[in-house]
Amino acid sequence: MADGLWAAERRALTAGLAATITFVAAEALAVVTVMPLVARDLNGLGLYGFVFSAFLLGTMVGIVAAGRAADRRGPAAPYLAGVAVFSIGLTIAGLAPSMPILIAGRALQGLGAGAVPAVAYVAIGRSLPDHLRARMMAVLSTAWVAPGLAGPALSAEVARLFGWRWVFLGLLPFVALTGPVAIPALVRLGRAPAKVIRPGEPPAHADDAGHRLIDGVGVAVAAGLVLTGLTLAVGSATSVAPAGAGASGAAGVPGPLSVAAGCALFAAGCALGVPVLRRLMPAGTLSARYGLPATTLSRALLTFCFFGADAFVTLTITILRHRTPVLAGLAVTGPALTWTAGSWIQARANARWQGRRLVRIGLVIILAGIAGLSAMLRPNVPVAEGIVAWTVAGLGMGLSYSPITLLMLAEAPAGREGWASASLNLADVLGSALGIGIGGAAISAAVRFGWSLSAGLAVAFGITAAGGVLALAISRRLPSRIAAGSAARRSAEPRVSSAEPRVSSAAAPAAPSAPGAPGRPGDGSHDRAGHADQVGGR
Repeated sequence: MADGLWAAERRALTAGLAATITFVAAEALAVVTVMPLVARDLNGLGLYGFVFSAFLLGTMVGIVAAGRAADRRGPAAPYLAGVAVFSIGLTIAGLAPSMPILIAGRALQGLGAGAVPAVAYVAIGRSLPDHLRARMMAVLSTAWVAPGLAGPALSAEVARLFGWRWVFLGLLPFVALTGPVAIPALVRLGRAPAKVIRPGEPPAHADDAGHRLIDGVGVAVAAGLVLTGLTLAVGSATSVAPAGAGASGAAGVPGPLSVAAGCALFAAGCALGVPVLRRLMPAGTLSARYGLPATTLSRALLTFCFFGADAFVTLTITILRHRTPVLAGLAVTGPALTWTAGSWIQARANARWQGRRLVRIGLVIILAGIAGLSAMLRPNVPVAEGIVAWTVAGLGMGLSYSPITLLMLAEAPAGREGWASASLNLADVLGSALGIGIGGAAISAAVRFGWSLSAGLAVAFGITAAGGVLALAISRRLPSRIAAGSAARRSAEPRVSSAEPRVSSAAAPAAPSAPGAPGRPGDGSHDRAGHADQVGGR
């Protein structure tokens, strides 16, 4: 114990980071549970997907900005700023009079939550010896367990008794009490010591830090433009306008003009995003080149597939099938537990099976879960069957998520593990954001065209399943070898929250300057911090 995580000199840091991740996890799991009630109350079903995508895109910027600031000023300042911005976002979301204001609050929450994985990795890298890093990752992963078990049901009861706004506002006292716990320990860490360049040693890439923030913001802006353009073009392209919307199909805006504007935004997002992604990702990622590029793309497709469906599970149960939020919460808790089980199973199976085999098995299970969700859209199929199917899908995510991380570690160039980890986490968050955002555009189109909600959900689930099929198709380009032994066991990551950033254990040993998370997931978090949301990921 004298040399453990709970020794006197480390106790505050361990407790503070665990508490911080706990309130990020609680918020993530609570929001996905009550969001259908919020959308109905604010008459914002057409913007449903943006509530989650805005959080993820904000997280992407927060991870990069906080990691850069932690290198320059030490971890205390970005951590304190992150907690403050997260609290402001909670307040705005809790008081939001409309869906766009709620989305703005969620973007601020993501921006603040993104600081958590960046600061956590810096603190772990600077203050803990190798033999304690795996233990710290286990502690941070465990911080998702209590919110996963109690969070969905508790948030549903809070929404029923006091209203959904108190799901956001009720977290503020908890953040105020637990947020400052880690600050003294983070202040003691201070700045990273300047690297000494020895004679004959090549200089560090001076432009890396300068471009990192610009490129991170660029990716987030590009993804936002793509999703906004898609929603505007598809959601406005209707010849039959809703009551009060005018003949154009978009209140006060001509339909063709809305479609043209949406297409222009979509094209602008692609034009901005593709060059930035080529700079940030391993060469050949967009073409699924064998090795590290295909591994990075596989992570993006995996989170696209899983979180793109996960975000709409509670909507299906509460709004389409008219069940209680408490029952919908079971569809959040179940996958959180089976994700953890799958992570531990793969940690023991990777010595006998190739990593890409585990990824394929996991993808097949997730696709089966999406098929179960699609069946639940029919009124004659019991809701319980859909919940069970999606709970099993969490097992598939646990089997496939960590092996991709280990394949990345095995393929990363020597000395560039931090860069490879950051690329993987960027792909993680971007895949989640696009999967949820495109599914949200399908829901928006259903609202605009006057289709049934089940039709929009069927399209959303079909799109995410297509991402999973594509991931299966490129799995043959994944490397066969995998990081062995202790690294594999360290990678067992529990599920974090739907569509939110995550803290991935793979990045913990990476260079502190790496901006990657977290993961609902990146896993964040994704783990789901880092979701994220995943630190963040479920």
